[in-house]
Amino acid sequence: MIPKIIQGGNFSDHRGTISYVNDFKFTDIERFYIISNSEENPIRAWQGHKLDNKNFYCLTGSFHIHFVKIDDWQNPSKDIIVETIFVSVNDNKIVHIPAGYANAIESLEKDSKLISFSTLPLTNVSDDDIRYPSDYWKING
Repeated sequence: MIPKIIQGGNFSDHRGTISYVNDFKFTDIERFYIISNSEENPIRAWQGHKLDNKNFYCLTGSFHIHFVKIDDWQNPSKDIIVETIFVSVNDNKIVHIPAGYANAIESLEKDSKLISFSTLPLTNVSDDDIRYPSDYWKING
């Protein structure tokens, strides 16, 4: 499986606006959390997941979601090309990062918030979460 975008939309009338991503299925979602990076450290990097699928939706502001496909969990190549997807509060899309990838979340605006839906129960996270130094892969930009 490869990372993908699940596009949504919005509807506006005199009452206001409804934003949606109707094609996103919550079938395997076990939990969610909200990410707000500090102004001093706008990049949260790198977290790898052998089993957990991540799904990101921007609540406020904007982010770059960077990701790499891990080739060796113990000693991944530093030459892996970092891919990036931009998300903002106006996009109405979910970015799906499947198991087998590491990701980095970069806030682009003050007070940006991102919700993450995870497929792995909290009791199994310690077996799955693999951290790499924040400068392990070079993020362009």
